[in-house]
Amino acid sequence: MADPVRVDLLTREYPPEVYGGAGVHLEYLTRDLRSLADVRVHCFGQPRTEDGVTAYPEPATLDGANAALRTMGVNLAMASGCAGSDIVHSHTWYANFAGHTAKLLHGVPHVVTTHSLEPLRPWKAEQLGGGYALSSFCERTAIENADAIIAVSGGMRRDVIRAYPAVDPDRIHVVYNGIDTALYAPDSGTDVVERLGIDRSRPSVVFVGRITRQKGLPYFIRACHDLPPDVQIILLAGAPDTPEIAAEVADLARDLKDARDPEGVIWVQEMLPKQDVIQVLTHATVFVCPSVYEPMGIVNLEAMACETAVVATATGGIPEVVADGETGLLVPIEQVEDGTGTPVHPEKFVADLASTLTRVLTDPALAERLGRNGRRRAVEKFSWSRIAEETMAVYRSVLP
Repeated sequence: MADPVRVDLLTREYPPEVYGGAGVHLEYLTRDLRSLADVRVHCFGQPRTEDGVTAYPEPATLDGANAALRTMGVNLAMASGCAGSDIVHSHTWYANFAGHTAKLLHGVPHVVTTHSLEPLRPWKAEQLGGGYALSSFCERTAIENADAIIAVSGGMRRDVIRAYPAVDPDRIHVVYNGIDTALYAPDSGTDVVERLGIDRSRPSVVFVGRITRQKGLPYFIRACHDLPPDVQIILLAGAPDTPEIAAEVADLARDLKDARDPEGVIWVQEMLPKQDVIQVLTHATVFVCPSVYEPMGIVNLEAMACETAVVATATGGIPEVVADGETGLLVPIEQVEDGTGTPVHPEKFVADLASTLTRVLTDPALAERLGRNGRRRAVEKFSWSRIAEETMAVYRSVLP
């Protein structure tokens, strides 16, 4: 019997250091790929104890350097660690440079999964300064030279073609993100919601996400002023990209609290454990995803798996996840074509978001139906075992 294919996955995030959708993706993709291949993981951060996982610290010689430059330093060490691999697979610009370098150094195919695209996140220049040019270089070089590209949605595939016209569309494969529906399932417990001060007798809307431009949190907070007065607003929002957006959201949240009753707005800024988030999602009337840029939006799947109705922006890959009128309601948006995702008519987007949320919040039967259908769709369409098989098929297409 031939030895299994050795696959080296390259990522910034890997448990327990996970802060976004890419880290969740890697956690479950790794688990299910291990039954199909010899999987090694190379990640950033503190040493891991898990077999086959190697973590790389930032080079001491780059201490104090621009964040993007430090990332590239980690990437060089990761590329060296891929010796002996049959195929390398990088995720996000944080690891793309490692994948491209490993391809050249070890003479193996490089697969890139695009969870987002730097040209469509120009606000990152606020966070990275000149490092944004470096992050853009890392991503562009990797994508344009990759043997295969995995887009996490059809919308993301279209974005890759538009952002990188030099890429042959035949090299771009759509493989969706997935959801662990055994873990993400309705939790009827009440200890977490009681601890957080959530009143289960009131209709509620919950936002879960990082405080970043793409997540559209300021638009949602503005929309909340037009929600019925008995609605409880729950913000599980932290890890701001910049001090500027942190201050903007804090000001908006303060104004919202002043405009509603004292217990009408609950803002949790620390990252809660998964099980706590699952319980909050389960007891919410509706989950909101007001993103202006979202290649897929795995958080929508998490809410659906918890049997919670979803209201989300009709942008990026979201319409491929949230079936409008069946598992949730989509809010239309016309966006400026400058890469920022900014609504052409922000006031209209805010008003449409408020009215769509109100429709679900005031119709318990609708919320229940959407939630029930969402759970079923998550189970049937987005299993990780299916996604691992589809990823292996991409690998086989580029292996000698």
